[in-house]
Amino acid sequence: MTTGILGGTFDPPHNGHVALARAALAELPIDRLVVLVAARPGHRGGAVADPDDRLALAHAAFDGLAAAVDIDTHPFTVDSVRGGRFGDAIFVVGADEGRDFPGWKDPDEVLRWVRLAVGMRSGYPPPDLARYGDRILSFELESPDVSSSDVRERISKGEPVTGLVPETVLREIEGRGLYGYTGRKQERI
Repeated sequence: MTTGILGGTFDPPHNGHVALARAALAELPIDRLVVLVAARPGHRGGAVADPDDRLALAHAAFDGLAAAVDIDTHPFTVDSVRGGRFGDAIFVVGADEGRDFPGWKDPDEVLRWVRLAVGMRSGYPPPDLARYGDRILSFELESPDVSSSDVRERISKGEPVTGLVPETVLREIEGRGLYGYTGRKQERI
């Protein structure tokens, strides 16, 4: 059994993340998908929402797609996959993370334990990962142009995020009062 692993901060998860998960399930030789929510990501300045809130948002986003949605206490991917705890596994990333992969902590060690699958979408040049050989897979996906930072900014300004996040995620954000949500229901189109 091959496991697909989709890891990230998911602060919040958006329709691009969901599109990546759907495309990975459809296009890659994986039997199940596991979503790992980084409790304290080591590669970024940190998360805005706390891990429990982001875990709830990820459950809302990936319900029905992921076999499991769990908190990952390791700050770096290499520590999450070291030792082969997922068995035969493919770590799934978007084109932007694929481009950044050579700068990850111990990318060669990551690829010792998992293959890396890069979801390619139009408008993003393919990352240059040839040096990693057959440990890299790529697949095509249709994905909206959206980022978590854009979603957070729009919510804090009271602007609608309809079409940027799943409805279930929006309800969780509203219910939890995240990202500067002011209590006024988001306009739904």
